[in-house]
Amino acid sequence: MLNLSEVLMERQHQMDGFEDLVRAVHEQARAKNERFFRMDVRPPFADTPENWEDRLEAAFY
Repeated sequence: MLNLSEVLMERQHQMDGFEDLVRAVHEQARAKNERFFRMDVRPPFADTPENWEDRLEAAFY
């Protein structure tokens, strides 16, 4: 299972905004061949949209 908090901890220094997080979730899902995604925290970026959960879920799948 891929947890959003893990992605943020592992790559936070490489991300400047929400779009970088979308790419990171997509890359992590593919690299680790994960089947499940848990959004256990809200992204801390100023540009996080209202539909952030939908956007990250789409990036994961």
